[in-house]
Amino acid sequence: MAAIRAFGAYLPTRVVGNAELAARLGCDASWIRDVSGIEERHYAGADETVAGMAVEASRKCLERAGAVAGDVGLIIVSSGSGERRFPGPAAQVAQQLGAAQIPAIDLPMASAGGLFGMALAATLAPQYGSVLVVAPEKMSSIMAREPADPGTAILFGDGAGACLIAADGGPAHIIGHVLHSDGSFADDLRLEFDSPLLMNGRSVILQASRKIPAAIHEVLEKNNRKPQDVEVFLMHQANQNLIDRVARAIQVEPPKFYSNIARYGNTSSASMLIAASEWWQNPGPHAGQTICFAAFGAGFHWCALLAELR
Repeated sequence: MAAIRAFGAYLPTRVVGNAELAARLGCDASWIRDVSGIEERHYAGADETVAGMAVEASRKCLERAGAVAGDVGLIIVSSGSGERRFPGPAAQVAQQLGAAQIPAIDLPMASAGGLFGMALAATLAPQYGSVLVVAPEKMSSIMAREPADPGTAILFGDGAGACLIAADGGPAHIIGHVLHSDGSFADDLRLEFDSPLLMNGRSVILQASRKIPAAIHEVLEKNNRKPQDVEVFLMHQANQNLIDRVARAIQVEPPKFYSNIARYGNTSSASMLIAASEWWQNPGPHAGQTICFAAFGAGFHWCALLAELR
């Protein structure tokens, strides 16, 4: 049974608070906090790349796992904000880590890509050995495109998260996952080449608030669990109001949903892995716990994954 060995994360040093962003966008700083739950986010420097942030998060993950790049048999890199059409960052990440000859797969999926990568890694680990999943995003460069939409520009930050999944031997065994996609909503959240991000906010919130709880219920039912059996939910950090809505929908207390969106904003496919990395360090996992991961993103794609601490 595939198992999670460790998580890692990287956040750029520049912190952008709501006051700074509000001055640029012509809105009120308190409005940003009210509609999103975000107080600040991190922006990468001009010389920081998607691949570079991925490497930093990967190194932290490998260090925490007591592993080295040579122990990795496959790398999956999820990013919707790469600097070029092709090649994607995966091969470059592998090369910079010192694992240039192993297969490296790009998964260009915004928001849900980190969790889709974990599910794929759980399936592929028995064949390839340890799989490194890393999700780096540089959303600030996209938010800088004009004309800026305050409704989207307030949300996003930069960063990278990573997870190492082994065929066995990790503390958290992956006991099930569900993956879904629906292309009929593709135009409601999209990023064209050299254009600002376009989002139908009402559609995104409506569909996410329905589909995330449904995926959570599905993966729990398939594994004979109830929401109350889960100690912590690690969800894509899109919007605090959405996180609270999902908690209410599955009838669990909101504190069970770990949240760091106030400090980092929405880092797209990196967000859930960054949240998992922080939670893994403090308060940290304990034997017997059940963890539920969930994500939703452009496509639309949505998913949930269940892990159990042994």
